[in-house]
Amino acid sequence: MLTLTENAATIVKTIAEQQESEVTGLRITAGDQPEDSFAVATATGPEPEDQVLEQDGAMIYLDSPAAQQLDDKILDAGVDTAGNVEFALGVQG
Repeated sequence: MLTLTENAATIVKTIAEQQESEVTGLRITAGDQPEDSFAVATATGPEPEDQVLEQDGAMIYLDSPAAQQLDDKILDAGVDTAGNVEFALGVQG
């Protein structure tokens, strides 16, 4: 299953905490494009078929196609000089 780096977990928790609504985490869905195309959005909870990943207090909800494609991946995150969040994927070692 997808794992998160410490940076990614911290950023996911921060994003959820900064929302004014009942956001609890991020939802990752596989895009309509070729493999490795994903959409990331804030979410108030999982959809019925989602896999739920909780790591270090960060919640990630994955639709089935995304869960399959990201099964052996590590999600990292950082903030660029303009303050934008950037996500990156690596392969679990």
